[in-house]
Amino acid sequence: MSVTEISVISFGYLHGDPPADANFVLDLRRHFRDPHISPGLRYQTAHDLPVRRAVLGTPGIRELISTAALVADAFDAGPGGAPLTIAVGCAGGRHRAATVAMALADRLRKTGSPVTLVHRDLGKPVVERTVTGDAVAPAARENGEPR
Repeated sequence: MSVTEISVISFGYLHGDPPADANFVLDLRRHFRDPHISPGLRYQTAHDLPVRRAVLGTPGIRELISTAALVADAFDAGPGGAPLTIAVGCAGGRHRAATVAMALADRLRKTGSPVTLVHRDLGKPVVERTVTGDAVAPAARENGEPR
């Protein structure tokens, strides 16, 4: 690839809109199971192996990562050579988006591309949600203390 630089940014829609400068956005909210629904994974992040296993084991995720890498190749084939920004979003930005962004960045780096990975919302508090996915409030930690 010859793109000047690639930025992969994970984010959570419950914390704000996708980055305005994103060339394309992967919205994982409705198509892929949310680890947040599993109490054992809710307070973990993509830095934890059980979360990464759950996300990467979801049917369709690996194919999505491969396809996103092909989209990056298509941008690279263009005459511009401008920086490329790929945003990956889920509800809270702690599980699906961060895991997919990490895997995509790793895959793009293997092609020799200069990649910057940013997790915009990974460190933000867990947002409690209704069964429909609507935000309720920042969740309490397992010991009952607010986050």
